[in-house]
Amino acid sequence: MRRSFRFFTVLLVALAGAAVTPAVAQRTLTYQDLVGRMTDLERLAAVPPVGETCRQWASYDRASRYDEVSGEYVNWSANNDGPMFIRQEGESGVMAEMEGPGCIWRVWSALPQKGHVKVYLDGQDEPALDLPFADYFTGKTPPLHYPTLSYALEDQGCRGKNLYLPIPYQKSCKIVAEKDWGRYYHFTYGTFPEGTKLPTFKSPMPAEDAAALKELDTFFRERIGTDPAGSREGEESVSQSVRVPAGETAEVLKLSGARAITALKVKMDFEDREDQMAALRRLVLQITFDGGRQPAVWCPLGDFFGTAPGENHYKSLTTGMTEDGYYSYWYMPFGDSAVVELVNDDEIDRGVQFEIVHSPSTRPAAEMAHFHCKWHRDVFPPGKDRWPDWTMLKTRGRGRFCGVMLHVWNPKGGWWGEGDEKFFVDGEKFPSTFGTGSEDYFGYAWGNGALFQTPYHCQTMTQNNRGHQSLLRWHVADAVPFQTSIEACIEKYFGNERALFACTACWYLAPGGVDPFSPVPAEERHGYCIAPAPGGAGFKVLGTPPGLVEPQRMNHFGDGTWHNNDQLWWTRAKPGDKLDVALPVKKDGDCQVSVVLTKARDYAVVQLYLDDEKVGDRIDLYNPEVINTEPISLGTHALSQGEHKLTVEIVGANEKAVKAYMFGMDLIILK
Repeated sequence: MRRSFRFFTVLLVALAGAAVTPAVAQRTLTYQDLVGRMTDLERLAAVPPVGETCRQWASYDRASRYDEVSGEYVNWSANNDGPMFIRQEGESGVMAEMEGPGCIWRVWSALPQKGHVKVYLDGQDEPALDLPFADYFTGKTPPLHYPTLSYALEDQGCRGKNLYLPIPYQKSCKIVAEKDWGRYYHFTYGTFPEGTKLPTFKSPMPAEDAAALKELDTFFRERIGTDPAGSREGEESVSQSVRVPAGETAEVLKLSGARAITALKVKMDFEDREDQMAALRRLVLQITFDGGRQPAVWCPLGDFFGTAPGENHYKSLTTGMTEDGYYSYWYMPFGDSAVVELVNDDEIDRGVQFEIVHSPSTRPAAEMAHFHCKWHRDVFPPGKDRWPDWTMLKTRGRGRFCGVMLHVWNPKGGWWGEGDEKFFVDGEKFPSTFGTGSEDYFGYAWGNGALFQTPYHCQTMTQNNRGHQSLLRWHVADAVPFQTSIEACIEKYFGNERALFACTACWYLAPGGVDPFSPVPAEERHGYCIAPAPGGAGFKVLGTPPGLVEPQRMNHFGDGTWHNNDQLWWTRAKPGDKLDVALPVKKDGDCQVSVVLTKARDYAVVQLYLDDEKVGDRIDLYNPEVINTEPISLGTHALSQGEHKLTVEIVGANEKAVKAYMFGMDLIILK
């Protein structure tokens, strides 16, 4: 096993190295070479050749667009992501259309069904694949019958279907869907530099191609958690126990010469779970390559190994946490030096056991990019016209984007995600990768609150979407090359009063590129996950109401229409449930009481009470579109100075309404 994967790595390193030379011979890749890229972590460090790209076709809402005339983003938060095609051809929809030489690396769907999806390659009249869309993800359907490459996450208690298997083409690829194909799709594909020679995918497969896939499937099933490259020539391993006093930095290891760190492993002991969570966020791994002015790796220790908060056991291809310790197989080359340090921002001394494996570099320094890994929160506020984009990585230079670990703190519960991933490469105004939802980017679906682990994507920590969630997606064969810049975003529909994001971004960047991230103080890394009291949007909620009460940003429904662009939002309620809101009165007297509420297609019929006395008639809040009302009078009342109580009771829903029984309040007006 080790021998064959090592062979793929060496071959592809040679090919990638040739690609950066201005005048090169024509490059030829076999299907076995493409399979090798599925685990080749060393190739990621090669500076990408001009003409190499990675993009995605998806069923995102086509209402989102960039207006070149005005320079504005239009309907940028549109969310009807399921049924969209490039175009309709008769009764079939065109899902994807690419020019070669290229290769499909990943296919995903939330709801594939029995309608056929056909993949036409290189202008051939007959499709190379013609299967019910659901059969792309069974792990049992030839030629895709490899369970770790074609799988449904239902087997791990979650939802979402994934196919990670190379489907190459030389000239072109066109994918069409027939009636009843399902809903939601991604096709992630790479394009190679002009002149690259690729095989055209065939079914049934040649024996040697099927053997390469079987070997990869076996590796993922039996040896995940080990270095896929095996032992390297000239490899050395250093074990080091490090004790770092509180508030200080210790040097773990200093390396000289043209080498590469190929594995980094850690073991620690903790008093309890609280101590574990504090230590793994307050300790920082810091690595500086070739005398750089700033570290290329600066990341809380636990997050570097792909999960948070604390220790959560899982295995992926590049990172993992197990009972035996934590591992990382990111390939980290350098030309002259590497300094590995441990920063202790904790209030107590900490001890860590390190094992670091390193070997001679296999390529000249001029052909290498440095590995970067940075942890951050809310570094880049979104522009007004690009709400709700939340930036995971923004960098300038030349390199490859290799994915993220996203830690979400969502104390009030409810679905925090839904936001599409958007990758703007080399100054693109419209992203060449545009997804369909946060959970879809991480390879699952429908916001399922369940743990799962696969080689490339995992949910390593979850509290059923209430509290902590930790997800990762590593891009290996589907790493995104860039020549001048990349901005990788994911939409964040809710403000920080509802959900907080913390991101660990991993990428390769050639020397001279711009890494904009700075160290984050310890108090912003640990201790910020505090459950707020119910309320918000200027209202004080009394007691603990049923369901979920929180502020909701409303500027995307009409900027300036709602007071302060937000409202008090009550969800997960049912008929008979009540919500009590404080009504402060400044002085004794007769007060005319009015409310401004929100109407939408999934809002309830409500009855209001003032100090437990019914006021006004029932209010039907159904409307096909999201709007807010004119002030609704609740009458004039003699009120004494002090705190009074306004109660909202869910009493039903309009027959036309989606029966979600939601309620939103913009203002209470006292005159």
